[in-house]
Amino acid sequence: MNRRLIDIEPAAPFADAKRRVATAVEAARAEILDLSHRIHATPEPAFEEHRAAAWVAEVLARHGYAVELPVGSLATAIRATRRGERTADGAADGNPGPRIAILAEYDALPGLGHGCGHNTMAASGVGAAIALAAIADELPGEIVFLGTPAEEHGSGKAIMIAEGIFDGLDAALLYHPCDRNHVEIEALASEDVDVVFHGLQAHAAADPWNGRNALDAMIGLFSSVGLWRQQLRPDSRVHGIIREGGTAANIIPDRTAAWFMLRSPDRAYYAEMKARFGNLCRAAALATDTQVDIEYSGGATVMNNNLVLAERFRANMGAYGIVDQGHDPSYGSTDMANVSWVCPTIHPDLAIAPEGTPGHSILFRDAAASPAADATTLLAATLVAQTAYELFVDPALRDAAWAEFRASVTP
Repeated sequence: MNRRLIDIEPAAPFADAKRRVATAVEAARAEILDLSHRIHATPEPAFEEHRAAAWVAEVLARHGYAVELPVGSLATAIRATRRGERTADGAADGNPGPRIAILAEYDALPGLGHGCGHNTMAASGVGAAIALAAIADELPGEIVFLGTPAEEHGSGKAIMIAEGIFDGLDAALLYHPCDRNHVEIEALASEDVDVVFHGLQAHAAADPWNGRNALDAMIGLFSSVGLWRQQLRPDSRVHGIIREGGTAANIIPDRTAAWFMLRSPDRAYYAEMKARFGNLCRAAALATDTQVDIEYSGGATVMNNNLVLAERFRANMGAYGIVDQGHDPSYGSTDMANVSWVCPTIHPDLAIAPEGTPGHSILFRDAAASPAADATTLLAATLVAQTAYELFVDPALRDAAWAEFRASVTP
């Protein structure tokens, strides 16, 4: 798409208001893209996004938001709110109006930087918040911006949900960069697993028989996982790295540590995988006469796509010539899926790189600071804000989204 966003007729309904949204994004172009490039140039891993969070908070405050940083227990989590100035329907009955959340991520990958393009997510979320602030006189209710740390490792959104930060929201919207365009995603349920084997040191040449080799246990576990993959369903994953493997070649290691991830799109099958993995860990310990500690963290669920909201986003992006390419067959995991079981949620993908560019790669990292990524960042800000506008002013849309949501979470 080479034409400017403000030169394109938005999708109905509320096309005039959506044009004002696009105009507000265009007016803040420099501010939005500067934020994206600063975050990209200064990558910070999960729970350590101090500069990114501060920069996001500064921009939001300049646009009239009441900003909390930190919010809850996470030092880099943000909640920023701005009241709409239009009286909500039913306000006489004490109705405060809808609360629509715009989300942002800004953590990077250790050793790689923004190989998942979260700089564009932070900037587009801020851009959407800026656009909504510019038309706050037309909105009932409250614009809620949530900066969510640690998507790559630790599931910051899950922590924020547990702390009540997502309570009372009517919808949550977030875009993700990709090499294709997808409105609905199929996220895998996932957990991080820290595995530590404890043995006994001994001299590897003089008296190795007096040692209990924690590295043998870890190698046994990786071998077992490799064999297990033959029987795993094709859509499920187990993968890991060794973080500690010993201290010297002539010392029997008394401690080894690894980080694994388990994933599946089927929650019931995931429970089976988790039980099997625990058995493999204990079997490796038993075989080597070592002890094992297994700690799970950072749980992400499968995605509960809200099709009512997805259809509105699809219509809005279609006006700008973006075609939905259908379900993404190679998606990973995201804690945005956890949010999707709290309120109506969408997490569409928009392309910032040529199709086939792998995520979590140097190629994707470099693409996240390209002119194509800049264009997508501005487009995403516009589409998220336009979809949010519809939710603010159309009670029937909110009711339909909630009706679908309630039906989807019924046991």
